[in-house]
Amino acid sequence: MGVARYLPAVAAVILAAAAVPARAETIQVIVDKLVFTPAEVSAKVGDTVEWVNRDILAHTATVKGGMEVMIPAKKTGRLTLQKAEAMEYYCRFHPNMRGRITVSAP
Repeated sequence: MGVARYLPAVAAVILAAAAVPARAETIQVIVDKLVFTPAEVSAKVGDTVEWVNRDILAHTATVKGGMEVMIPAKKTGRLTLQKAEAMEYYCRFHPNMRGRITVSAP
């Protein structure tokens, strides 16, 4: 009976640990010399992608038929990821600039 009396407490600790949500991350993409670096990133739902624009030109992260994030010159743009999907994006002003975000469930 000695070990059995600790089982409810152990079960409560395990359940509490399982209930703690995963911590969201911020993933940086550097925009420099008309290039997204890294061009491909992996993330989870709830994470934020932050584009850091080091160029003197404004850019966008645009998904055709979907979202668009403005990235002003020498500033940042952010997007919190809402669903699991793969997104191909480009800069509306400089269409040769391309990137990809693969979002998985948490």
